[in-house]
Amino acid sequence: MSKYCFGIDVGGTSVKCGLFQTDGTLADKWEIPTRTENQGENILPDVAEAIRNKMQERGIDKADVAGVGIGIPGPINTKGEAACAVNLYWGFKPVAKELSELTGLPAKAGNDANVAALGEAWKGAAAGAQNVVMATLGTGVGGGIIVGGKIVAGHHGAGGEIGHANIDHSENEKCNCGNSGCLEQYASATGIVRVARQILESSSETSTLRGIEKLTAKDVLDAFKAGDVLAGKIMEQVGDKLGGALAFIAAVVDPEAIVIGGGVSKAGQPLIDCIQKYYRQYAFSLCKDTPMVIASLGNDAGIYGAAKMVL
Repeated sequence: MSKYCFGIDVGGTSVKCGLFQTDGTLADKWEIPTRTENQGENILPDVAEAIRNKMQERGIDKADVAGVGIGIPGPINTKGEAACAVNLYWGFKPVAKELSELTGLPAKAGNDANVAALGEAWKGAAAGAQNVVMATLGTGVGGGIIVGGKIVAGHHGAGGEIGHANIDHSENEKCNCGNSGCLEQYASATGIVRVARQILESSSETSTLRGIEKLTAKDVLDAFKAGDVLAGKIMEQVGDKLGGALAFIAAVVDPEAIVIGGGVSKAGQPLIDCIQKYYRQYAFSLCKDTPMVIASLGNDAGIYGAAKMVL
């Protein structure tokens, strides 16, 4: 019977590594730099070396390790193959196969946002839930969908890309993905600033936001929590777009819980209330009371979810 497994979360600057007991106890965690030079050719060998070193340090035998799970920023199909990972300078890469060959251990790979959702469903804010939708609100909007305790990766590995769901057909400005009207253009940190600028320009109302030269999402959220009327209007628009998108997704997935994560989620309950108000307005009757919670694993969600993939 295996005693351990490894969970790896690859970011653009660092790789988070976790050694877990098979009951989900985090035994050790550490980081190594992400070496992206030469098309990121060192990333997986570095991960394999980090795993070998940890096993040696702790006297762990290969027979005692269930395997290694890895999350990467980019679409990954059910075979553990990445179509590309722009921030890692990878083109097509059979990630799971290569990592298994390098470590001599079974390996599974997934998209980082999907993997984080699995972590939150396993040991985080939605612990024990089998059906979960997670929205990660950072520079962009990531997403992860868990159905029956498993990641929905889809045919191309694009399952859970909720940030690029078209929610406004009248939008003319382009999203980074090349389309327009994407959820990311309204609900990400950059999207919130974009909505704020539009509302500030079209309104003459006084607001504490007017004096800020380099406006950030945190400025908007802080003003919103302090009762600034214009910031309230900005967040009503953000909540309307995000709540509506989540209601649409809930009609397809019927989750037990909706988890909100990423840097923007640090705004806490006032943000949840703002999203939930519109979610309840738009959601199908049976889904209206689905709990909406703030992610609780923070930066560790990825290593937890990666470990869970192999168990």
